[in-house]
Amino acid sequence: MKLYGSVTSPYVRRIRIVLSATEHEFINLNIFEGEGRDILASKNPTLKVPCLEDDGQLIFDSRVIHSYLLAKLDLPPLSWDQENQLTMIDGANDSFVQLFMLKRSDIEATNDQLFVRLQKERIASTLGLLNEMVSAGEFDGWGYPSVALFTLIDWVEFRELHPLSGLDALKAFREQHIDRIEVTATDPRG
Repeated sequence: MKLYGSVTSPYVRRIRIVLSATEHEFINLNIFEGEGRDILASKNPTLKVPCLEDDGQLIFDSRVIHSYLLAKLDLPPLSWDQENQLTMIDGANDSFVQLFMLKRSDIEATNDQLFVRLQKERIASTLGLLNEMVSAGEFDGWGYPSVALFTLIDWVEFRELHPLSGLDALKAFREQHIDRIEVTATDPRG
């Protein structure tokens, strides 16, 4: 099994954590240029990470990779509530990525632009609800939804994308899991 991705991607990191007890090779790519971009293009036509290669089968997208791993490793499927949790996490994560890419591309984004306003609205709404869900104990285990939530919150902190003020349950959730061996082994800070 080979996992293609970048060390800093929260989507790649969640799959790396899931695979922490499974033999695999992680291929860290510079996904924006050069040889890494060429390798990515040869593996995934969407030019996104992560991408999993297993016995000649290429699997795109962290959600699909996770579903593939559930079947391959004979693990129980996620409940519909867990699937909805992942949809919320992915929605916030996607919005953060879009805003981060604008910033990284030196495109001035103002709060009155429709695109920016919609992304920030999704982030605020989703993080608020996720904070309530953590407070209610809905992320008490360390299953895939918790891993995805952790990688989102840690990436937001790593990239300094959002102050997380008023989201004390999310901050406490991150601190609760920060010293896990699979978390420290995949820390994008090096």
